[in-house]
Amino acid sequence: MASLTIRFPVRTLRAALAALTALSLTLSPARAQQVLRDAETEALLAEASAPLIRAAGLDPRNVQVLLIHDDSVNAFVAGGQIVWIHTGLIAEADNINQVQGVIAHELGHIEGGHVIRSAEGIKEATGISILSLVLGAAMVAAGGAEAGMGVLAAGQQAAMGKYLAFSRTQESSADLAGARYLHNAGISGEGSLQFFKKLQNLEYRYRVRDDLQDGYSTTHPLSGDRIATLTSLYEQDPAWKKPVDPALEARFERVKAKLIGYVSEPPVTLRKYPATDNSVPGFYARAYAWHKGAYPDQALGATDALLKAVPGDPYFEELRGQILLESGRPTEAVVPLRLAVAGTHNNPLISSMLGHALVATEDPAHLDEAERVLRTALGRDRDNPFAWYVLGTVYARKGDMPLAALASAEQASLSGNAGMAMRQAQTALVALKPGSHDYLRAQDIAMAARADMDQDKGKKRK
Repeated sequence: MASLTIRFPVRTLRAALAALTALSLTLSPARAQQVLRDAETEALLAEASAPLIRAAGLDPRNVQVLLIHDDSVNAFVAGGQIVWIHTGLIAEADNINQVQGVIAHELGHIEGGHVIRSAEGIKEATGISILSLVLGAAMVAAGGAEAGMGVLAAGQQAAMGKYLAFSRTQESSADLAGARYLHNAGISGEGSLQFFKKLQNLEYRYRVRDDLQDGYSTTHPLSGDRIATLTSLYEQDPAWKKPVDPALEARFERVKAKLIGYVSEPPVTLRKYPATDNSVPGFYARAYAWHKGAYPDQALGATDALLKAVPGDPYFEELRGQILLESGRPTEAVVPLRLAVAGTHNNPLISSMLGHALVATEDPAHLDEAERVLRTALGRDRDNPFAWYVLGTVYARKGDMPLAALASAEQASLSGNAGMAMRQAQTALVALKPGSHDYLRAQDIAMAARADMDQDKGKKRK
């Protein structure tokens, strides 16, 4: 699984998403979501964001821009140095410069420590709520029930207003920080303004209520206010009319097409990218649409056209391998996936798919290569539950049950299954050499799983 594969987020992300809305970029609050991993998309976003990350005083090696599988137009940060972007935002964006504007805004939240500081706004609002509860309860106890209820209601409204004002301040701060990053990176802010105008149109489309138009009752300044504030800054910037890098823009059009092909229903994709569209994005989108619709021959035909247009492209080889693998032809998938792995310098997501294909051939001669490929992939990206699952299968087929159990424990831990992680780690500990690296790792997993299980029990008792 490498190309456009959905994964559930790890425990820390799920916890952060549960508390999020204040740091969302746009109209829709984040829900518990699925992470979508794709090697080509992540490479594009990393390159497009690198100058902005450096302009924010951060290290590009420590910041990630990842996708959430959701058709709403949204982006957010939820702790750590990860910018999450919804697939719907990529589909809505007209060019990579618009996406860079969004990323710059979200980096402003990271640099400003807004996820951590949001606790300050919550604390202030909670203080008002508690005070109103105390005063209201006292009045009710003294016989003034109606007045007491009025105090309670007024207190809750004041608390909400206090928190929303705090949130809007953070959003405005992130807007200005994003403008600074774009300036320092020499990237035009025109895309940022274009995207805010899109959001403004969405506000009109979804008929933001008249009583919200003053911006008071929303967590974000309305887009009209943001446009007015940022226009003067961007238009005076030397990079205002600087064109987008054509190569970067061409890669964005490819990524946008493949995402639309993957997340949309095939008829929708085929209307947007009809057979008369002989561009690379057109063939790319249709390849995913045909594959999703269970028409492997048409999907492979579109992939052949892509490889004819750009011979040896590793991501097109990856797609060809994925179609063959998922169509029940793993032996045929191995060659294009090897080419994709080599062409992307052992990208861990694509390497995981190659490992899967090697195992799926059911040829014992491929097990050593599968183990080597998967261990290399996990050496670069340990947070890959699918790769751990396949590696566990490799160990089991080779008869190494302790390492198979350890790999299963890693997978269960990353998937949030504490009970399974505990059982598999304990199984591994029975046979692993005490004091070895694998033994200590199994101990760590078992301890973390036990802590998670105890925490869950405590929550249930409450």
